[in-house]
Amino acid sequence: MPTTLVADFRPVHLRSLPEPFDDPEWLFEPAYDGVRALLSQSAAGSDIRTDHDLPLAGLSDLARRVSAVLGDREAVLEGLIVALDARGKPVLRDLLRGRGFLAFAAMDLLVLDGRDVRPLPLAVRKAMLSELLPADTGPLYKVFTLEEHGRALFATARKLDLAGIVARRKDEGYGPDAVWYRIANPEHTLAQAAERAARRQRATAPHRAE
Repeated sequence: MPTTLVADFRPVHLRSLPEPFDDPEWLFEPAYDGVRALLSQSAAGSDIRTDHDLPLAGLSDLARRVSAVLGDREAVLEGLIVALDARGKPVLRDLLRGRGFLAFAAMDLLVLDGRDVRPLPLAVRKAMLSELLPADTGPLYKVFTLEEHGRALFATARKLDLAGIVARRKDEGYGPDAVWYRIANPEHTLAQAAERAARRQRATAPHRAE
């Protein structure tokens, strides 16, 4: 059952990489401004648990809306909780303040109809996810995926002011040995705001005597 796997779920760690790259053996996805989460769907309905159990307003309502989409399917999905603005762009500040349209952006499939699919290659899990979610809905949609062309997706992420991109090997299963890379956009609004705050803190900090 999905609830059994949720209890022992360990998310794959995202490693930092300074520059994007192209490789036909890799899949690339935009890094949305959101909170990483696990969604489990069973006959009892949907349950959503955020990374580190971060409390977010509206999760119970989102779970109800997602359950209506998945119906009688049994599944565990990993993804991001996002708050979409009027243009459909995820805005982290709105999410943390309980504003915007709450949705679940699915990036991976871990369980489907009682079967643990984590050992399967990522490309296969992605295909199964597309079969489960053939069309995007208001509360539930698939994270965009691009094969091979990481540099082009990174350039688009910069133009759209996204946090960056994520790179994952097509042939890897889901587990502690999987290697996922996050290539951050240094021009992202939140990254620049954090850097300005750090500079202000350094400027106002008392100088230590030599």
